[in-house]
Amino acid sequence: MITSKNTCDSSNNLYNPFVVENKWQKIWENENLYRTEESPSKKDKFYALSMFPYPSGNLHMGHVRNYVITDLIARFQKFQGKAVLHPMGWDAFGLPAENAAIERGINPSIWTKQNITHMKSQLKLLGLSIDWNREFATCDDNYYVWTQYLFLELHKAGLVYQKESEVNWDPIDKTVLANEQVDSEGKSWRSGAIVEKKLLKQWFLKITNYADELLKDLDKLNYWPERVKIMQENWIGKSTGSNINFKIVQYENELIQVFTTRPDTLFGVTYLAISANHPIIKKISDENILSNIEKLKIYLKETKDKDKKKIGFPTNLKAINPINSKEIPIWIASYVLDEYGTGAVMGVPAHDQRDFEFAKTNSIDIKKVIVKNKDDTNSKLERAFTEEGFIVNSENFNGLSTSEAKKLISKYGEKNGWAENKIQYRLRDWLISRQRYWGCPIPIIRCNNCGSVPLSKDDIPVKLPNEVNISSNKINSLGSNQSWINTTCPKCGNSASRETDTMDTFMCSSWYFLRYPSSKCLTKPFEKEKVNKWLPVDQYVGGVEHAILHLLYARFLTKALRDNELFDIDEPFKKLLTQGMVQSAAYKNVTTGKYVSPSDIKDLKNPKDPSDNSKLEVLFEKMSKSKYNGIDPGSVITKYGADTARMFILFKAPPEKDLEWGDSDVEGQYRFLCRIWKLFIDYTNNENSENKEKYDQVKENFLSKSLNIAIKEITTDIKNNQFNTAISELMKLYNSLSSTLYLVNRELRKDALKNFCILLAPFAPHIADEIWHLIGNSKSVHLEKWPSFNAEALKEDSYELVIQVNGKVRDKINIGMDSTDDEIKKQSLIRPNIKKWIDQKSIKKIIIVKGKIINIVI
Repeated sequence: MITSKNTCDSSNNLYNPFVVENKWQKIWENENLYRTEESPSKKDKFYALSMFPYPSGNLHMGHVRNYVITDLIARFQKFQGKAVLHPMGWDAFGLPAENAAIERGINPSIWTKQNITHMKSQLKLLGLSIDWNREFATCDDNYYVWTQYLFLELHKAGLVYQKESEVNWDPIDKTVLANEQVDSEGKSWRSGAIVEKKLLKQWFLKITNYADELLKDLDKLNYWPERVKIMQENWIGKSTGSNINFKIVQYENELIQVFTTRPDTLFGVTYLAISANHPIIKKISDENILSNIEKLKIYLKETKDKDKKKIGFPTNLKAINPINSKEIPIWIASYVLDEYGTGAVMGVPAHDQRDFEFAKTNSIDIKKVIVKNKDDTNSKLERAFTEEGFIVNSENFNGLSTSEAKKLISKYGEKNGWAENKIQYRLRDWLISRQRYWGCPIPIIRCNNCGSVPLSKDDIPVKLPNEVNISSNKINSLGSNQSWINTTCPKCGNSASRETDTMDTFMCSSWYFLRYPSSKCLTKPFEKEKVNKWLPVDQYVGGVEHAILHLLYARFLTKALRDNELFDIDEPFKKLLTQGMVQSAAYKNVTTGKYVSPSDIKDLKNPKDPSDNSKLEVLFEKMSKSKYNGIDPGSVITKYGADTARMFILFKAPPEKDLEWGDSDVEGQYRFLCRIWKLFIDYTNNENSENKEKYDQVKENFLSKSLNIAIKEITTDIKNNQFNTAISELMKLYNSLSSTLYLVNRELRKDALKNFCILLAPFAPHIADEIWHLIGNSKSVHLEKWPSFNAEALKEDSYELVIQVNGKVRDKINIGMDSTDDEIKKQSLIRPNIKKWIDQKSIKKIIIVKGKIINIVI
């Protein structure tokens, strides 16, 4: 059992992690042990970075796992002789701070800075090798001045624009959301509210200008998880096809343009479907149709995506199919999106399941133009045929394969002026406007004479006003602060007003990694030569939930700022590790769906709900307050120490897998550290009592080999992010040390102990430095070089020889690697089991395969 004092009794020498860790954290800080070397060469640097935290108030185990993984990698690279940049900062703007401030009746900056102070103290308890001299928070005006600077750079490059657009509106947080911030069920990523649609004038960044490069350069990211690259590829959503122009019967000068990847189905188009906001609707005057449109808009606004049915109604308009000049009806349909393509799609019911269902519901013609076999022209369709096949009912194109028809029909359309080849993307421009107080102000002046005017770089930062009024449900937006709004136009000098929207917080968090190499620079956001030297980040660590939002935005900004000649790198992150979640046991009432706190359960081995005595289901789920299964990192560190917490986090599961919390596993790692402590305490007490008569050459060879195996395997495991197996190798080495330590010569003994300290140091840095000093070293173990293994020591001096008689295995023996053929024959033939099988029979021949087998043919 672990004692309440967090100590292990080791021959009256107690391991007290609190004392050890407090001691070394102070020493490291006083000696600036982790201050970054300023001028490494490109090849001798290593930039290790965790996705910086939102200062919510308390660390959770997900944070701990993230930062410990990055710390281990950073420490290992420092041992490798690299100049390591391992910084930390705070992603501090955003709605959670504003909402928390509203609840507490205080300015968000006060709440945020209090949380930063508290969380920083928690992080320091973990013994992370962070260069705190480079710390910043995105809400500091000496940081967001540079966010505004970069906005102006993007504006100068023509990548910023403002337009009125139908946007995603969060009714709870009362702000606009980017498409990437709405989940698959149409809910806000933060509040969970059903997102509404609103028409607002908003600021956008032209991320679509980089869609093709963002897609192509995924191939360069050889050290990113494949699933993250696939998620980005799907989000960018490249489609190669054609824009087809359909004339409108009633308006000969009007066209409806449709994008399609299936021009081979054009003869099968029996209707056009348009969105409820398509521009052509302005031509409709029929009151019944306009009334239906409004009803459809309300339906789309109030219904979850997953519950939406494919509903629609006809207009009084007709289009002309350009390939056969036939008139087809124009429908307004719920499934057509304004923001994708042209807001219009061609209906091909025979070859698209969605169109098939819509046509069946609304009695629209279904015309088959593709069949699997050329003679299969009359079979009835029970559902849409969506496979490749052959063209039918398509005049001159009959008999062609679908792939041939796509090319030829596209060419025919181009020649006749109603089609053009087109590449289209699912990706939409990044909407960065937010209607809240706690964010980076947009450096734009609104002038009645000059329009929207960007500020000069000399006139930034535009600071947030310190005075805020807090009501029950909101902080006054910038739009209600007249003293802050009113200003003069930098262009004409007339009275003007400031832009009252603030920027999406991802604008601040998608360039922060560029700031760290020159975080104290006062004249620009970063120094070009330092970015070129330190970037890309060599190892980035964070959650897979950021695969699209943060990681895609960061890649875009890097490419856009590169094109403004601010630096020369193409991609921000070389290697990406997405760590799994930390899970813990949660107790759920299956009938009510409610979770029960473990503290309310009498017997956790047979858990029952105290409210109705029903049996509870035990589930391992992501730690959450609502599920009562969160583990406070502080309580673990207080009870067992930071080194134990680190060892558990790293040992329990591979970093990319989910980790299940278990108290017994934590105690197991604590006991392992206790055994290490005892081993070194015993050594310091006995190192001068030497008995050379006990030396054993076999034991010396064994320890030497064990040490070199450990060095080799741990080095490989860390490089491959297999930290759990690396700790297993440490345990094996400990076992070898403890069983042979006083049976080997003093030089080997000390060398093995020294190397054990270094191998342990990235995992458990505090105890490693303490035992390093216990064996007589003066400088920190973290200033040492990583050991290399001796290949000669790994060579085997014997092997297992398989003995066959007439090709069948009859025995096995251990034999020296340098044994001659005659010795192999002799050792084999004297074996009792082999004698039995030969039994005075004559031996025809003996075949020897050195290092493997001997086959005796009788």
